[in-house]
Amino acid sequence: MARRARASRDRNTAPAGAPASPWIQRSLPFFDALDEEKLVKLEAQVDWIFEEVGIAFRDDPEALRIWKEAGAKIDGDTIRADAQWIRSLCAKAPREFTQLARNPARSVTIGGNNQVFAPIYGAPFVRDLEGGRRYGDMAAFEKLVKLTYMHPNLHHGGFVICEPCDVPVSKRHFDMLFAHMTLSDKPHLGAITEMSRAQDSVDMAEIVFGKDVMDNNCVIMGNVNTNSPLLVDKVVTEAIRVYCGRNQGIVVVPFILSGAMGPVSTAASVAQAMAEAMMCCAFAQIVRPGAPFVLGNFLSSMSLKSGAPTFGMPEPVISNYAIGQLARRAGLPLRCGGSLTASKIEDAQAAYESADSMHSTMLAGANFVLHSAGWLEGGLCTGFEKLIMDADRLGSYQKVLSQGLDTSDEAMARDAYAEVAPGGHFLGSGHTMRNYQTAFYEPKLSDSENVESWEEGGSKDMRQRAYERWNQMLDEYQAPPMDEAVKEELAAYVARRKEEIPDAWY
Repeated sequence: MARRARASRDRNTAPAGAPASPWIQRSLPFFDALDEEKLVKLEAQVDWIFEEVGIAFRDDPEALRIWKEAGAKIDGDTIRADAQWIRSLCAKAPREFTQLARNPARSVTIGGNNQVFAPIYGAPFVRDLEGGRRYGDMAAFEKLVKLTYMHPNLHHGGFVICEPCDVPVSKRHFDMLFAHMTLSDKPHLGAITEMSRAQDSVDMAEIVFGKDVMDNNCVIMGNVNTNSPLLVDKVVTEAIRVYCGRNQGIVVVPFILSGAMGPVSTAASVAQAMAEAMMCCAFAQIVRPGAPFVLGNFLSSMSLKSGAPTFGMPEPVISNYAIGQLARRAGLPLRCGGSLTASKIEDAQAAYESADSMHSTMLAGANFVLHSAGWLEGGLCTGFEKLIMDADRLGSYQKVLSQGLDTSDEAMARDAYAEVAPGGHFLGSGHTMRNYQTAFYEPKLSDSENVESWEEGGSKDMRQRAYERWNQMLDEYQAPPMDEAVKEELAAYVARRKEEIPDAWY
């Protein structure tokens, strides 16, 4: 544990070595797809679940004790509570908050009109054009951390960009945290799979930021899933107790495949997701009033023939819109959506499913978008080319959402009409010369030239261009500056804790 505050250390003010892009500060209005009558009906269903159905909190006696002391009704391990009480507890969570980054220029604000992009989380496999599909390892993980750091359209590092399957499960969180903390200076998440791993994450964050900074700021968050339907296990409650107990953030995401972990009807699954997440938010606020909380939603449809998840379909799209409105009414930051696809490679299916998923995510007003880049195979695989392709596309969303339609005097271009005669062109006008460099968003990977130029360049498709781009980015990578004393203290902590823990592959 750090024994001194480090808020003013040079490492936190040194210039970054990678291009920076601020998080999105949205100027476009949200897309509110549901009318008041439907919203009230959904909220009534949420309240009914609170009061009549209940949510089970299992395998964590301390969580039940906390609920009991707060005055909740407990039947076995099921919590039922007055809906207004739960909503009043949720109201203690901030509508928006800032997660500090090691480099202050990369800190992000989550909630309100802000949107933050982070890469895929949790895939055991990786794929690239040369190496094909294979289990993730630490070498791949470090490359993905570097690429996420380098890409200006990814604002947040996430955490498990792929599983480093060559490192024992009991120890891999140390290596992942160390990589995020030293190879990047963007904000990131911490471990949640076991209580001591969550504690290690918080302890290592304190080494980087210092106790005084952590006491007053969110510098790390955990991301957990409820065990739908209607079950919160100890992974969730222990993570909440560790992160929120230390004044850090928690993201709670009901993962619901409608028809399996929720009813086959989208409306019922939406209400269930809200009830599960809000009950966890209430618990977090009992643990520490005012603790940062992000309400998550991962509601997807499934093939009722095979049971396979499906993405970019109408049902999860409308669920994003509904959850967005409900979260704003509850006053809670929202996590949902991403560039999701069931496709195995970067093909047309991957493109349209990812585009449809991300489009609804943006319109819904998601504040924290995990899985915004790199997702393949329903989340089982991180694609290197997919990461770069998705991240490239995120830039267009960023421009649309943050700038909207500029109607300033300069944008109305009246002086240009004085220069251009009827039937002429604006290519050489003063207005064009002043604005041509920023007038249009230009994706880095798309090829819009004529076919002759494309053929002269090798007839490369998007996957090949993305492959070359991420390799070029790794060649250009430079680690962000870091105080060597802090890095040594992190390394010493990792070495000591690894000595204390036996290898385990589960």
